[in-house]
Amino acid sequence: MAGGCCGTTPDHIRAIAAAVKSVAPRPVPPADHKLRLSGLEPMNIDDASLFVNVGERTNVTGSKAFARLILNGQYDEALVVARQQVENGAQMIDVNMDEAMLDSRAAMVRFLTLIASEPDISRVPIMIDSSKWEVIEAGLKCVQGKPVVNSISMKEARPSSCARPGCASAMARR
Repeated sequence: MAGGCCGTTPDHIRAIAAAVKSVAPRPVPPADHKLRLSGLEPMNIDDASLFVNVGERTNVTGSKAFARLILNGQYDEALVVARQQVENGAQMIDVNMDEAMLDSRAAMVRFLTLIASEPDISRVPIMIDSSKWEVIEAGLKCVQGKPVVNSISMKEARPSSCARPGCASAMARR
């Protein structure tokens, strides 16, 4: 791309046009088909990726210990669970706050906001896991990089809710 800026005269633009007239634009490189995710650091998944380790212990429906921490408001201790998963090799962490005795939206926002302030945790992509659109939407506003949305039941049929640029999704179709 060649051009001028404010204050550039028509004579200058003509001179630039004449100078680059014989120069061909660069060819557009072929796309390499990879799933590109990120936290603070990039994560690329392609056919050569044999296994992706997703840390599931920050899930109130899958971990009684984590659920107890969240239900008791012990978010700093819950962050330790997330940190341990990353330190032990999780390439992304799944966060789920769908529990009947919990304000899932508020818990998701609070926990993801805390994760965002911890670079040793937020360096990996976050998988926002919920069957509730309002929880997913609130979570997407809290994460950095390119997350994954998981466990969308599609009952509400609002896939545009996951239309955040670059958001990946894992959907269960019924």
